[in-house]
Parts: sequence; structure tokens; C-alpha cells
Amino acid sequence: MLTPEQLRSYIEERLHCDELRVTGDGEHFEALIVSGAFRGKSRVQRHQLVYAALGDRMRGEIHALSMRTLTPEEAANG
Repeated sequence: MLTPEQLRSYIEERLHCDELRVTGDGEHFEALIVSGAFRGKSRVQRHQLVYAALGDRMRGEIHALSMRTLTPEEAANG
């Protein structure tokens, strides 16, 4: 079963993150992802970047992932 720590490392391998928090129970996960790569991108485009970083894992190991994707500036402004 996938752990939140493993999911966190999968994201970090391919997406530079200023902050990354992942919680979950092995099937359902929630992530707060702060990355400069999100600047100028829509919410859908941001999620696509994360899905691309996870690759085939989204079709297999990860059953549900809820994400909050922010730029560093958005995170700083609360």
C-alpha cells in the first residue's frame, strides 16, 4: 500500500516544490503543493503538471488525490 511519504517523494522527483504536504490512508490522499512552476497556470494546468509528475502511478497505485496547488506568492498571501 502506498504511503503519504512515498507519494510525496514521487511528486518531488519531477516537480520542484517550495512546500509539499501529503496526508492519506493509502487509497485517498490530500496534498498541498506550492511550486513556482504553477505561476501563470490555471488550476487545471497546475493539476496536469502534478499528474504528469506522477505518470502511470495515477492509473494504478493512486486511487484518489485531492490537491491544493499554489504559487509561492499565493501561499505567502494566505
